[in-house]
Amino acid sequence: MAKFIAKRLLMMIPIVLGLSFIVLLLLELTPGDPARMMLGTQATPERIAALRDTLGLDDPILVRYINFLGQIIHGDFGTSFMTKRAVFGEMMMRLPYTLILVGISLAVSVACGIPLGVYAATHHNTWKDNGAMFISLFFVSMPVFWFALLLVRFFGVELQWLPLSGIDSWQSWVLPIVATSLGFVATIARQTRSNMLEVIRQDYIVTAKAKGLPNQKVIYRHALKNAMIPVIMVIGNMFGLLIGGALITEVIFGIPGLGQYTIAGLTGRDYPVIQGSVFILSILFSLVILVVDIVFAIVDPRIRSQVGGKKSKKRKVGSQIEKVS
Repeated sequence: MAKFIAKRLLMMIPIVLGLSFIVLLLLELTPGDPARMMLGTQATPERIAALRDTLGLDDPILVRYINFLGQIIHGDFGTSFMTKRAVFGEMMMRLPYTLILVGISLAVSVACGIPLGVYAATHHNTWKDNGAMFISLFFVSMPVFWFALLLVRFFGVELQWLPLSGIDSWQSWVLPIVATSLGFVATIARQTRSNMLEVIRQDYIVTAKAKGLPNQKVIYRHALKNAMIPVIMVIGNMFGLLIGGALITEVIFGIPGLGQYTIAGLTGRDYPVIQGSVFILSILFSLVILVVDIVFAIVDPRIRSQVGGKKSKKRKVGSQIEKVS
């Protein structure tokens, strides 16, 4: 398992480096000049050229990328063009808010989506199954920003039950979490239902029911355990989608997280902010995928045997020798 984890960690390095270079390349190809935006439309070409030289924007893209990596090695993500503050400090100050939003939203999605999917699968082809899937399809099709605005209008403006923005109390988190997680609840429910329908038709499930085991025990102890293997991958990939949804949610609800910081950087073409945010978010997503792979290896015996590899073969050969002797 240690070699498996080390191999996955090494694979993260080219992925993160590749993403950071692609972001820099896209920024280079996108129209717009950060120096002109900082100085305003009335600035002279001489002042703009001087500022570009100071910021290093005239250097070749490879030189700028190497300088960026050199700064990261020393724990420095540069200074924001707009605020003149250290990017790393700003990101670390805002990152907890984004992790809280994404973490709780993911927990809510899993806690609500899996039971809903099991309920729909165990009532297959009934009005309960059709109703659950209709609700799931409805929320999957709803864009996050549109659903967030509806929540603000109804619960914040009309009923005035919950705050419109900010993070002054726990109530301020309710609408952002609901807006971020509800679509993913539907995604997990549909995936769980599909997997459960395949598993409950297997022979060992029929045998377990024929032996007189309680239906709840058969469903949750035997069927759900095997149906969860593909769902785990969906949950892991969902982390990246939740981060994307959090970028929009933080702006709508005024949460001072990393998403709002990144959007502000994109709007102002603040290169250090954009590069630093993407670098941190790509590391987080890669770590989550690593955790998903480890959980796969623990849950699925086939993957666990591949991870064990040579050790499992040696044990098998050793046991055969002991039997012969």
